[in-house]
Amino acid sequence: MPIDTSLDFVPINIAVITISDSRTKENDTSGDTLEKRITDAGHTMIKRIIIPDDVSQIKNTLDTMSKEKEIDCIITTGGTGLTGRDTTPEAVNAIASKHIDGFGELFRQVSFEKIGTSAIQSRAVAALINSTYVFCLPGSTGACKDGWDEILQYQLDIRHKPCNFVEIMPRLNEK
Repeated sequence: MPIDTSLDFVPINIAVITISDSRTKENDTSGDTLEKRITDAGHTMIKRIIIPDDVSQIKNTLDTMSKEKEIDCIITTGGTGLTGRDTTPEAVNAIASKHIDGFGELFRQVSFEKIGTSAIQSRAVAALINSTYVFCLPGSTGACKDGWDEILQYQLDIRHKPCNFVEIMPRLNEK
């Protein structure tokens, strides 16, 4: 994927939300993985929290954080599976302004190359909520690595060509 090195890198402010009933700050390896990749890429890790698998709390947290002016992008990890407590996609779909369907499709394609047909169980989604990008990854460390390394590191880099999410950020509120 081409990076136009004649352009200057533009760091953005990213928040990470781990959605899990079992993760703590001490064992949140997926959150750790995302934080390291975000900061290593040159972006600012503005906030990192852990919340339970609760659709109401997920909606409230995403709505509140997406209205914070200093947050450009939210990446969640967890809650995208098929069990009864996995409600991240439902929460996002309920409050999304626009859906970014291609993200989930591309994530499952990347996952298929790594884990075969087990990728079908992923319900990774992305959307705009209050003009803030929200990308929802599965809770496994491998899935977070794949989502960042294969998709997000490029789409969150203004130098990525032919297009990327950063270059259209100023236009997300157009009417």
